[in-house]
Amino acid sequence: MTRTVANGAVAEPAPQARRAKVVFYNPRAVFYTMPLALLAVASHLDRRRVDVVIVDARLEADPHAALVAALQGALCLGVTVLTGAPLRDALDASRLAKAHHPDLPIVWGGWHPSMFGRECLAEPAITATVQGQGEETFAEVVDRLARGEALDGCLGTTCRAASGAIIVNPPRPVRPVEAFAPHDYSLIPVERYYALKGKRQLDYVSSQGCNFRCAFCADPFVYERQWFGLSPERMVRELTSLWQRYRFDDVNFQDETFFTRRERVEAIAQGMVDAQLPITWAGTMRADQGARMPDASMALCRRSGLRRALIGVESGSDEMLRRIRKDTRIAQVFESADKIHRHGINGQFPFIVGFPGESDESVQASLDVAKRLRRMSADFRTPFFYFKPYPGTAITEAVVKDGGEIPQTLDEWAAFDFVGSVGGPWVSPEKFRRVERFKYFQQVAWDRAPAWRRPLQHVARWRCEGDRYALPIEMWTARLLGRPERLS
Repeated sequence: MTRTVANGAVAEPAPQARRAKVVFYNPRAVFYTMPLALLAVASHLDRRRVDVVIVDARLEADPHAALVAALQGALCLGVTVLTGAPLRDALDASRLAKAHHPDLPIVWGGWHPSMFGRECLAEPAITATVQGQGEETFAEVVDRLARGEALDGCLGTTCRAASGAIIVNPPRPVRPVEAFAPHDYSLIPVERYYALKGKRQLDYVSSQGCNFRCAFCADPFVYERQWFGLSPERMVRELTSLWQRYRFDDVNFQDETFFTRRERVEAIAQGMVDAQLPITWAGTMRADQGARMPDASMALCRRSGLRRALIGVESGSDEMLRRIRKDTRIAQVFESADKIHRHGINGQFPFIVGFPGESDESVQASLDVAKRLRRMSADFRTPFFYFKPYPGTAITEAVVKDGGEIPQTLDEWAAFDFVGSVGGPWVSPEKFRRVERFKYFQQVAWDRAPAWRRPLQHVARWRCEGDRYALPIEMWTARLLGRPERLS
């Protein structure tokens, strides 16, 4: 197409600016949650000027080869980084990317860089890190890189200057999530995640942050105890549109505390009922929130499709709950459990054992509370995890102050396992064996099972009820036969 200029001459149109390509990498992990953090950041970019490519290592036969291929002609690489095994793959992928594209800017974001922005830049492959919310910060990073500008003064980042010096820029103020663009699920192969999960389940996040002060959690450090949620109207509108496109059966709300505002939850539930969405959903709920929630509100949530509430118990000891600043009580756990049970809602009640200085009595209290919950319903689950000094938490700071050691390098943090069955230095071998055996037998004892397994269930319940875990022949046999165990 041509255009006419003032003197009547015919001129060719100005060439359209070439769109920059930004590649994102989601590291390997043991779960198949949709990469919502990358979706959030990628969706906020100006798509008129930026092409987005997301490489999810969990979907690729050879993720590193896929990444190298995707990086051809890229402006930059963004990597979301979680402490532990995902960090190992993020590190390996970043080093490989830099080896193939030495001048490529590599930007890390996510939980680990939010807490260790400067320390991450000890790795030469990394150009900059993003702290906290990444939507607006990464958009500015892309704009600066496209213009050939340095990242000095880019709020919310830590970067490496041309001289090699590390610059810690001022933080970017936390913004309400309502200000950010909706997640563009067309950037990921949604059906692939359905297949990997074995169900048509959409992951969705409706809020950021948390108002509470748990000493074992990094959220207060990153979000400064602030919480921001999408409006119920926007949520219902987005979920309706997404359902029309992707036909999911279930939504897993990936919020830190979905039930933070009761009135908001009620409005969301009523909106889902009014929209006649044929789905179920699951969300996170604190024990005190469940205890305060009126039965009418719980019934409304159930009517809207609530199938499961995840209620973090953490410890079966009120004294330990005070120590870790959970600000809930065991009585509230059972109030919430009774309420959701009466309304036909399943429950997941995670525990953490092995806190620094935790007594045998405290651990036993957690086992006892778990047993009581399992007796209430075959649809309740009580997974157990071991405390690890997660970076940025108040307990970790206390551990270091008392002379304890935590990983210092990225490679050491990459070996840091906070989801696996590995006890920390505060868990004796005897305590570890006891908890591991309980984890196995409580699943056999109270999970739903066919008739032929009932005798095994009776034996497992006998073991759990009397804390009889010596010579766990059944557990050894199951492991020899290769029966997979649930991640707990």
